[in-house]
Amino acid sequence: MNDDTRLREGSALRAGGGQSPPREALPAASGHVSVARPAGVGAPAGVYAALDLGTNNCRLLVACPVGDSFRVIDSFSRIIRLGEGVSTTGYISEAAIERAIAALSICRDKINARNAQRTRLIATEACRAAVNADHFQERVLQETGIRLEVINRETEAALAVVGCSPLIDPHAGGAILFDIGGGSTELVRIERRPNESPAPQIKAWMSIPLGVVTLAERFGGRDVTPESYARMVAEVAVYVTPFADEHALDLSNMHLLGTSGTVTTLAGVHLNLARYDRRRIDGIWLNDADVTATIRRLLAMSYQERANNQCISAERADLVLAGCAILDAIRAAFPLPRLRVADRGLREGMLVEMMREDGVLKVPL
Repeated sequence: MNDDTRLREGSALRAGGGQSPPREALPAASGHVSVARPAGVGAPAGVYAALDLGTNNCRLLVACPVGDSFRVIDSFSRIIRLGEGVSTTGYISEAAIERAIAALSICRDKINARNAQRTRLIATEACRAAVNADHFQERVLQETGIRLEVINRETEAALAVVGCSPLIDPHAGGAILFDIGGGSTELVRIERRPNESPAPQIKAWMSIPLGVVTLAERFGGRDVTPESYARMVAEVAVYVTPFADEHALDLSNMHLLGTSGTVTTLAGVHLNLARYDRRRIDGIWLNDADVTATIRRLLAMSYQERANNQCISAERADLVLAGCAILDAIRAAFPLPRLRVADRGLREGMLVEMMREDGVLKVPL
């Protein structure tokens, strides 16, 4: 993989406030290679790694700073469903732990192979919610050498903003950013006021304890009827509407900005891609009619038809409509005519933050 990510917009945003791990060397488990240790602020420019262990996915980016951007030199993404069953049992299952450790072992090997000297390795909702999260983190440390940092929801929202803000229309007054995850969904109102600050600013944010995995487990994601879909939308609206009542009063010259597998999948289906292509998806604009038509098309598909679609696949076929229900609740609460799709998010946000701290990006702070 060899991508440049432009960082000119949104340079004033920050994503601190997480529960950071100690910055000492990570102990290596017997028979395993230790992951690269986090370097302190002021570390020399080099190779950076950002890992996002979510409720549904395990994702890694390894990158080097290049001027006012960074170049991705390695990456990894795998659906592991870490949070499968957590909403009903309260526990991360042994099968999910094994899937996560297998994926994290690959990430560790990539980090070490690229000699990444500056890392941030985060976990989100599943590790916030599970009763046995501490046990899981200890297993991960012992078997992979990776010490996970479980971030809070505010930090998760802020990292999404840092990662996605370059896609805010420079002529817009701001955006309603949403990040539909596996176990939670973050909503952020971002405003740009040129007379006050050239960079977008977070004006309000919220996080709801519903994502594609939790919603699909509650209402069923395999065989979705119009009635069960409507119930999913209504459930999400219970959380979103109070936030919108306060923060959707003036939406003039704003647009939606979505980052998640839901919106990237929708964009791929809308374009009728034979297979998913990030270069055609990241930054694409969809109007309200496009989104409505594509969701209707997905609702009309059987589970097998969704599984056979190369932009959805069997891994997402039972989750994509739960994601659409979350999106529809957001669209109803924030009725904006345009949606921009971001195939970027927390990992990019972490890379930007680390590179800024080290002073290796030519971007004004």
